Amino acid sequence: MNISVFGLGYVGLANALLLSQNEQVQAYDIVGEKIDILNKRESPLEDKEIHEFLDRDDLNVEFTKDFEAAVRFGDYLIIATPTDYDEQKNYFNTSTVENVIEQARAIRPDAVFIIKSTVPVGYTQALKEKYDTENIIFSPEFLREGRALYDNLYPSRIIVGECSERAQELADMFLRNTVEKNSQVLLTHSTEAEAIKLFSNTYLALRVAYFNELDTYAESRGLDAKQIIEGVGLDPRIGSHYNNPSFGYGGYCLPKDTKQLRANYEDVPNNIIGAIVDANRTRKDFIAEQILSRKPNTVGIYRLTMKANSDNFRYSSIQGVMKRLKAKGIEVVVYEPALDEEEFYHSKVIKDLQEFKELSDVIVSNRFEDDLADVEEKIYTRDLFKRD
Repeated sequence: MNISVFGLGYVGLANALLLSQNEQVQAYDIVGEKIDILNKRESPLEDKEIHEFLDRDDLNVEFTKDFEAAVRFGDYLIIATPTDYDEQKNYFNTSTVENVIEQARAIRPDAVFIIKSTVPVGYTQALKEKYDTENIIFSPEFLREGRALYDNLYPSRIIVGECSERAQELADMFLRNTVEKNSQVLLTHSTEAEAIKLFSNTYLALRVAYFNELDTYAESRGLDAKQIIEGVGLDPRIGSHYNNPSFGYGGYCLPKDTKQLRANYEDVPNNIIGAIVDANRTRKDFIAEQILSRKPNTVGIYRLTMKANSDNFRYSSIQGVMKRLKAKGIEVVVYEPALDEEEFYHSKVIKDLQEFKELSDVIVSNRFEDDLADVEEKIYTRDLFKRD
């Protein structure tokens, strides 16, 4: 099958490489420099499996800057463009998705689109009515940044937002390119598929928020949070996974998806969904106060990334803590090897780790790293289990 992919972030690139094992793939991105990097078989993203796949010679993928050629190539056109959350409109900015559809339909009116970008509940049905077509299908992704291709090779489930022979063909296509051939497949209506995506990510955010609030209680009362979490996790209904405290949930998906789901709840009674969003802000307030209680002159921020083995700064919780500290007049310095700039939001970026350690009265690290072992007395972290 011929597949075209539009948008080569984590979702798009992971899908392009996954499908290129058994399908013919053309992959397009509006950023020409990204195509140049990929054509050198180098990865613009920090992802172990993506690096490994780009080294292979047996993949059927072409990275192209030619939008029209990519539109004409695919039996299906996968859209994986970014849909950031617009705080002013309380809605995903879906313009990138619509731009691809409108430009592609001008070239090829019969094009069939698979939306992989995260969208609001009801969005796909509204698009089908707007463009008077049935050729728009939503199929959600459930990927972790830094493990995006791995999670496609070993998917938790494959969901296609259409109940048809065509949808089964798509599900079979994704399944034959996985390593785990026994993954559950669910065909459902597009609006339900959109809801599955948002409710799944909001549940993950809820779990993060829950264990963070447990940790806040324990730290406030002088209790051993690790012992409490271990005891709670012994209940098999709860389990010992996804329970390591942090500075809050961050990254590209959870903050925006929880806010979008809250917006979708307008005029629908709810308590929990809004509280999940609020809890993340409260957690960052608490973390900042705990750091301030040490009365530092200079606070060092060790890594801006969302989590270990990630190159993503977007919406990372440690940035929220950093902004709160700066608002209180604390001098903040940053150690982030992935940054080329001399400053980050008016805070000095220090390239030398030893200099960073010496300058910092308190070193704030969302996740503990062995690089910090020699200054452990300076570290403030809630990484109780030394893992993500």
